[in-house]
Amino acid sequence: MVRTRSSAAALVDEGHVRLNGARVTANSQPVKAGDVVTVALERTVRVMRVIGFAERRGDAAAARTLCEDMRPLGHDPEKCAAVFGKDHAPPKT
Repeated sequence: MVRTRSSAAALVDEGHVRLNGARVTANSQPVKAGDVVTVALERTVRVMRVIGFAERRGDAAAARTLCEDMRPLGHDPEKCAAVFGKDHAPPKT
């Protein structure tokens, strides 16, 4: 979701992170397998279920295997923009 631990800590400090529906108030909040983490990012909200943990730090590809994206299967940012307006359009790349 973000590249660095300091960026993740900033999201927590700003109140953009929830754990199982409750706002996270400390960077040291314990997380366990099965927990649902919700993060409000600049243009989207990510909802992820924690599947497991790595024994040591790895790359982004390894991290993606440790969580499950909870978006609906039919989630399509282009359709959301068409229904809800341009503010919900995906970012331009």
